[in-house]
Amino acid sequence: MDILKIATAGSVDDGKSTLIGRLLYETNSLKDDQLEHIEHKSKSRGYDYMDFSLATDGLLTEREQGITIDVSHIYFSTPKRRFIIADSPGHEEYTRNMITGASTSQAAIILLDARKGVIKQTKRHFYITQLLGIKHIVVAINKMDLVDYSEERYFEILKDFQNLNHSFGIATSDIRFIPISALAGDNIVSHSENMSWYKGSPLLEILESIDTQDNTYHDNVLQVQYVIRPRKAELHDYRGFAGKMRSGVLEVGDEIKVFPSGRVSKIKSIEKYGESINTLAQNENGTILLEDEVDISRGDTVISKNSTVQDAKIINANVCWMQSESLVPGKMVFVQQGIHRVKGKIKQVINKINLETLETSEATELNLNDIGEVQIQLANPILNIPYSENNKLGTFIIIDELSNNTAGAGFLN
Repeated sequence: MDILKIATAGSVDDGKSTLIGRLLYETNSLKDDQLEHIEHKSKSRGYDYMDFSLATDGLLTEREQGITIDVSHIYFSTPKRRFIIADSPGHEEYTRNMITGASTSQAAIILLDARKGVIKQTKRHFYITQLLGIKHIVVAINKMDLVDYSEERYFEILKDFQNLNHSFGIATSDIRFIPISALAGDNIVSHSENMSWYKGSPLLEILESIDTQDNTYHDNVLQVQYVIRPRKAELHDYRGFAGKMRSGVLEVGDEIKVFPSGRVSKIKSIEKYGESINTLAQNENGTILLEDEVDISRGDTVISKNSTVQDAKIINANVCWMQSESLVPGKMVFVQQGIHRVKGKIKQVINKINLETLETSEATELNLNDIGEVQIQLANPILNIPYSENNKLGTFIIIDELSNNTAGAGFLN
């Protein structure tokens, strides 16, 4: 049974926690004591309904404020598929948490309040899902019960979101719209009698139908995480390079070169969990052994000899800035691509996007939660492939030099 990883996105009070709690309830994923707790708390607050948001708001502060702050991962399953949902905060202050939650997701549910429609935070979250390369988007227009299940209001929001999609110039191919009420359960697991005009599938059925097949790229890249030298008599000459295939496929007999040294060799053998194999594919972990004595260290990259992947010491990238201290020219940072970390300096802030107008304008700095284009000068080169061509290789994080905190996420242009 395959697994679909889903990110939730939307503004505060759009109902993400309630929706996830509803999905858990409808798929019988809540334990008896959880149901008793939800029922007791709902009654103590004077509600005449089950407050399913209590199933996911785990922190005391979240329960007190009725908002999501931290990223939590929720697991549930149906007879057709298993699911992992990254429940991310909706408040603008916690946009960086949303990026973290969405970074490994294959699909995203973008929740809108039917009364508010498309707002600034909706635009920000949608833009981030596209920067992260999430191809499967479900736009769930929630709280339809509060607009009298209006078909007119649903199509008005649908049109606004379609215009947003085209305005970004991204034109996501797999984007689906559904009117729901997470609180009342409309269109969650079965068709709603209140919205007979909606002819599409219920939400859970849509999630079960999303294609989980990952693209395998032609850029054959393995990043070395550990050099294995047993130093035993029977393995005196053993020198293995363990790591994860970031992209593509490597096979026994392939000619390779090492980045950044440029040394070349040929793959003598490949091992996985102590067993010899012939092929190591994208997202798999394994160990390669080479025919020649080649100096390779942690963070180095093994690529096909004929690879067209380029490296660069000056990079241009779209950056989501996630730190209260502004990103300005001259700021010293670390840029980390996978586990390869190099020192860098912000050479120029080129522009930033206005999420109200969807236009870019010249800028001299990026502030907390801003998204814009930046040029960075690096002390040593990194692989430089546009994110739009390979979302496995074209991304990096920016680390603050002083605090060592993750301060931004970058997507190579």
